[in-house]
Amino acid sequence: MAGRKVKLEEEAPVTLKRRARKINRILGETYPYAVAELDFRNAFELLVATVLSAQTTDVRVNLTTPALFERYPDARALSEADEMELQEIIRPTGFYRAKANSLLSLSRRLVDDYDGEVPPSLQDLVTLPGVGRKTANVVLGNAFGVPGITVDTHFGRLARRFRWTASDDPVKVEMEVGALFDRKDWTMLSHHVVFHGRRICHAKKPACGVCPVAALCPSYGEGETDPVKAAKLLKYELAPGREDLLDLMRAGRTRAELREAGHGLGA
Repeated sequence: MAGRKVKLEEEAPVTLKRRARKINRILGETYPYAVAELDFRNAFELLVATVLSAQTTDVRVNLTTPALFERYPDARALSEADEMELQEIIRPTGFYRAKANSLLSLSRRLVDDYDGEVPPSLQDLVTLPGVGRKTANVVLGNAFGVPGITVDTHFGRLARRFRWTASDDPVKVEMEVGALFDRKDWTMLSHHVVFHGRRICHAKKPACGVCPVAALCPSYGEGETDPVKAAKLLKYELAPGREDLLDLMRAGRTRAELREAGHGLGA
């Protein structure tokens, strides 16, 4: 798709909002299967997995958490964990000493202050050890159905490329982008943007030549614009040769089902 430069100085607020919503609509059509890419069965598992996801990939976390949750299925069990044993289980995620400390402190707070349950409010979640607004919004949006914008590195990068914001501050990005969309759309917006950032709009070399929102993007041309060369940059299920995986994801197969069928879900 051919791109064009969107002139910010000429873009009125109402035009920006229309452009932003059209981008989200197209991304939703591109990634109808977009979900939180961390495996979880309840709010506790999602909270722990999100803490573990710092400075590593969701794929790595998903390989680590089955053994973790088998050993420590709830906050009370985790709060009583041996720290050295916990470190060994989560070692593959990196920064395992600091993460183990956070998980122990986090689970103890849940047991002491919330009867072992994850609180369903932003105000409470951000007081927990190792939990910031990003983690809180992930848990609220995906475990409790409370709309939230998750500003990770991918979301922040794309929000600036789309000129939805000029800020590097995650809270300001969350507020400014949130103002462009209906609150009910915030959680899925986060999934759409993060999926796009991981698959097409990469940090170093975005695949502009095959981007479905190229015509709406003021940053078109920062990456490879030749469609053939750009297609080689695609990752995950969009990567060349993974059409069977893409078809299965579009058909609604879960990550667990795909793994059992032998499909690797990494880039």
